[in-house]
Amino acid sequence: MTERHPDPAPGRTEATERPHAAGTEIDPELLELAGRVFDFARHGDTDTLAAYVDAGVPVNLSNDSGDTLVMLAAYHGHAGTVAALLRRGADPNRLNDRGQSPLAGAVFKGEAEVARALLGGGADPEAGQPTAVETARMFGAEELLTLRRP
Repeated sequence: MTERHPDPAPGRTEATERPHAAGTEIDPELLELAGRVFDFARHGDTDTLAAYVDAGVPVNLSNDSGDTLVMLAAYHGHAGTVAALLRRGADPNRLNDRGQSPLAGAVFKGEAEVARALLGGGADPEAGQPTAVETARMFGAEELLTLRRP
């Protein structure tokens, strides 16, 4: 059973955070591992996270809010972690349950290097709601509007 929590922020850390697995009971040890993996993304522990992904953790693993490892790394400003995940096949356009994209999260947080990494990995500035372009306008980050895919 997947638990739902009202806090939508991809930056939250909760002991009850769950990987997304609709309708299934998940082993507590697996939940603990998933929580650590989400924390590696949040904290920019690139080498450890990459080792887990290389060992078989799904690169597009998402939590109970639909936040992927890329979303968490992007929101917390870890461009190197984002780039490592993208090199391993992470989807830069996968939206969370609120329709937010990793790129819009990076723009919201003013993370230009993360935005560049995402765009270099194929992120769409028009994906999600609000889009990264709309987010830049909302928060006065017009300089990020010039970022486009290379």
